[in-house]
Amino acid sequence: MSAPIILASTSQYRKQILAKLDLPFSCCDPRVDETHLADESPEELVVRLAEAKAKAGALQYPQGLVIGSDQVAVIDGKIIGKPLNHETAVKQLTASSGKVITFYTGISLHNITSGHNDSRCETFKVHFRHLSPQQIEHYLSREQPYYCAGSFMCEGLGIALFERLEGKDPNTLIGLPLITLTEMLAKQGYDVLAQK
Repeated sequence: MSAPIILASTSQYRKQILAKLDLPFSCCDPRVDETHLADESPEELVVRLAEAKAKAGALQYPQGLVIGSDQVAVIDGKIIGKPLNHETAVKQLTASSGKVITFYTGISLHNITSGHNDSRCETFKVHFRHLSPQQIEHYLSREQPYYCAGSFMCEGLGIALFERLEGKDPNTLIGLPLITLTEMLAKQGYDVLAQK
């Protein structure tokens, strides 16, 4: 019997991505302070928060493998997260127009029984089209991606904002790099392809 899989996230997008692996899992709310520390790089930030979420989730279960994940985007060297409102989303998409934006996604797998923690950072680059103010307004009114880092949902209409995508795993852009997660689970003796 394999260890239970626990996703330390309330994100419906991460739940949908993890469901692609067709394995049983439960979810919990890790309740972690996501404040960016001074002089913290994007990689350091997302790895620290992913680890914190996995470890917070581990406190809620007696055993299992807990997955934590966090994501930020970087525009012109500045870390940005979820816009949370229309005005900030307009600013983020205006700043992204015609540029290459790098997304950093931290992923952490915590084994409750052994205490072993494996954490990594995956990057993904998005090449934005040149966007007019009208296109930005029209997109935001249709999709309202206010709880998505970078102000778009690439699994929906947001894909029309881009010229091209560059990275190892398109799931990384949505917030959970499945290729890396599969490798991490295998190192803990959990073979995704061998599960029934």
